Amino acid sequence: MEILQWFLHRGVHLQQQHEVRPTVQAYERELIQFIEQLLTYSIEIHFGVENIIDGSPFKSFSTRHIRRYQEWLSEKRPYVLTKGAYSVATLSRKTTIIKSFLTFLFKTGYINEPNHEGLFKINVRKDDRPKRDLERKEVIQLLDYFRETHHSIAFSIIHILTMTGMHNVEFTRLRVKDLQYDSISGTYSLDVLGKGNKRSQIPLKEKGMNSFRMFRSARGVDYIKTADGDDPLFTTNTGRAYSPSHLSQHLTKVIKESGLPFLKFRTSSIDPHTFRHAFAIIYHLHGVDVYQIMKSLGHEQLSTTEIYLEKIFEKERHAIHLWKSDVFGEYIIEESRQKTH
Repeated sequence: MEILQWFLHRGVHLQQQHEVRPTVQAYERELIQFIEQLLTYSIEIHFGVENIIDGSPFKSFSTRHIRRYQEWLSEKRPYVLTKGAYSVATLSRKTTIIKSFLTFLFKTGYINEPNHEGLFKINVRKDDRPKRDLERKEVIQLLDYFRETHHSIAFSIIHILTMTGMHNVEFTRLRVKDLQYDSISGTYSLDVLGKGNKRSQIPLKEKGMNSFRMFRSARGVDYIKTADGDDPLFTTNTGRAYSPSHLSQHLTKVIKESGLPFLKFRTSSIDPHTFRHAFAIIYHLHGVDVYQIMKSLGHEQLSTTEIYLEKIFEKERHAIHLWKSDVFGEYIIEESRQKTH
């Protein structure tokens, strides 16, 4: 556990504000699960716990063990046998985290074998990724439904997530003092703490501010002007800040319970991250430059933003948009009329 904590909380840059690291909680959860499974299912994985060196399973297994673990995780883990196979994207994410950890162990000299090189490769195609696309008309349907059913909490959360493109974790970290007023322009903005402890400013429109007020009124907490600066901006019904998992579960549940028709055609549920995709799609379709969308979402690489817009780009670049009806289209229309007669 000590080496695991070192990996999770190590510093890479002298200046902490320049660090860009994955979400620590997600990596910690995945790697603790990895360790527990190695020890609990050692017989199925053919990993002899009786031969553990220096009390560390990492010093004791080899490339063949890590490959057996991957096979077991993909085909024989109890969760898989009862719930069904993991998606390719999920297996890829788990493999990426484990590979990152094993690479760290080898480079620091904690283990002598480059076990990370033995991991099976998992190629994620665009069709393997969960469908997170959400277009403007679908967001409006959700907002209309929650307005009409007087569900101010869900309405406000969806509206603000779509308007700002914030991460789930960024949303749940917000405090009252992060909502800042500029007396010169007479507008509000959010001082958001993102990955790598990087802060960014997100301007707010007045409709967004109305959603903040609506949420806090529905929760029965102090108005923004009279609240303590360290109070959470968004609270659960107990007055505490949401955790990222709680917010995700709550929002996914109420959206599913809405029973809106378009949900039947989705292969994955709608969670807070879906509204980051909606942000990218809506702003792109309204003519905003992809680079500007990338910066607004806090992406380090343009390729990440392009994944959000991949299916939109595919539709936009289809050859059918170059169709000249005066050359070919009228012929087909006329021919179909003759066949009808």
